[in-house]
Amino acid sequence: MTVNDVSVVVVDDEPLIRSGLRAIIDAEPDLTVVGEAGDGAEVLAVVRRTRPDVVLMDVRMPAVDGIQATRLLLDGVDPAPRVLVVTTFENDDYVYDALRVGASGFLLKRTPPDEIIAAIRTVASSESLLFPEAIRALALAHASAQAHRPTGLERYQLTEREQEVLRLMAKGLSNAEIAAELILGVQTIKTHVANTLSKLGARDRTQAVILAYESGFVPLH
Repeated sequence: MTVNDVSVVVVDDEPLIRSGLRAIIDAEPDLTVVGEAGDGAEVLAVVRRTRPDVVLMDVRMPAVDGIQATRLLLDGVDPAPRVLVVTTFENDDYVYDALRVGASGFLLKRTPPDEIIAAIRTVASSESLLFPEAIRALALAHASAQAHRPTGLERYQLTEREQEVLRLMAKGLSNAEIAAELILGVQTIKTHVANTLSKLGARDRTQAVILAYESGFVPLH
């Protein structure tokens, strides 16, 4: 692999699914599958051995599910890889819970191959949000089910510029797009994004945006 290649671990309890994903990923010159796991319980050992950039994680598995595996992975590996959960149903509560504990995005199992590849590259780069409207819809469904009451983000003491950046992150804008919107340099935006994530205690943009939705800072309606 070259410096710019993205290494991937595929986790699914169905061998046929794993084989299909491996074939799709390995067909790309810049992507390589470096390991597989058939259950969430195996993930930690495989990731520690292979050190991938991205883990494709089936969200529903019989022993240790994708939520538990994601939590174990992000707490047990440093630096942790990006996790992209894979599900059959778009409105799966498991998906939202996985995003809350640190997954960077999700895919449906019926997603076309070219979109799977694009999603892996997106979460690997960590400079834009994957499927922002879908994440918003999941947050809205969760808030409705839980009778959620917004609490605001005041205690995090975000500057006005960091608040602007967070709102634009929630729209799915990349660092370059945010820089153009605010007429600032890309490196300056990267600094604002990093500071925002640090203050919020978020692993990545997805967790930050979910917190922005749940707090009411970014309206769901």
